Amino acid sequence: MTSIDKRKDEHIEYAMDPTNRKTENSEFDRLVLEHDCVPEISFDEIDINSMFLNQSISAPLIIGAMTGGSREGDRINENLAKAAQKLQIPLALGSQRAAIETGRAQKIREIAPDALILGNLGATQVRDHGVEFVQKAAKSVSADAMVIHFNPLQELIQPGGDTDWSRILSEIKKCSESLRIPIIAKEVGSGISVTSAKKLQLGGVKWMEVAGRGGTSWARIEMCRNSNDDLKKVAEPFLDWGMDTVSLIKLIRRNMNTVNLIGSGGIRNGLDVAKCLILGCDLAAVAQPFLSPARKSSEAVIEAVSVYTEQLKWALFLTGSRNLIDLKKVKVYEK
Repeated sequence: MTSIDKRKDEHIEYAMDPTNRKTENSEFDRLVLEHDCVPEISFDEIDINSMFLNQSISAPLIIGAMTGGSREGDRINENLAKAAQKLQIPLALGSQRAAIETGRAQKIREIAPDALILGNLGATQVRDHGVEFVQKAAKSVSADAMVIHFNPLQELIQPGGDTDWSRILSEIKKCSESLRIPIIAKEVGSGISVTSAKKLQLGGVKWMEVAGRGGTSWARIEMCRNSNDDLKKVAEPFLDWGMDTVSLIKLIRRNMNTVNLIGSGGIRNGLDVAKCLILGCDLAAVAQPFLSPARKSSEAVIEAVSVYTEQLKWALFLTGSRNLIDLKKVKVYEK
């Protein structure tokens, strides 16, 4: 097992630990959707089909980026891919860096020939290796888009992490101009602020996944892996660094009307998905809740995802919404 394999497998184990997720009440709990006791629709009429990257999908839900680069990660991704193919929803892969550097074959497209597949590389890897490296990663899985993840806090805490975050935006811009597929900028738990979103938009990025505070904490995961007590003392006050997902969606939508937005970070159920959409997101992404099922089987993933989509339908029914266009008109109140 390589050092990268070991790190990726440790990430999986620590991501399963509930102590590495936010435990206090979610900001989503403060949002209340206006109930319609006279919905004037049949539940069977409800349609949650959506469009993403010019392709029809069965729900506005992405199986979020979780893992990649180890044999265990590959097995998890294969189960996720089978579920994505069956359900016709997009799948975002975890980081492809290890697979590209080691030449390990990725069979995702063979498993999910019709599903939307989102490749994934880190922002510093894009800066260091350039457009050709990104193209290679995209080609290896026949990606429909490339997720570029931004994780400066995680890198500060991660043993051997990359703390040089200069000259990244210029390379992102080159990728946006050169690739035939879209770039999706994604944080990993501290969120994309309005300031960051505007920088990314200037870099040609049209899609952003907010990944705000509230879900899996990669800072806490790296703290578990790091044996440097001095660094842990420094890192302690930053473990909950960043802004929550709800606040970020509101702020970005208030200041930026044209960016395509994916809500993620603490999306615990289909009702949270509905709230993301009403706040202004085009889709929502969910990762950690599907990790445990993905370690079992593709059928377990399908069952877990289906709970989310059924809950989303309930939210539409109870707000008198026949479809997602109607849902976006629903009033939302704060407790």
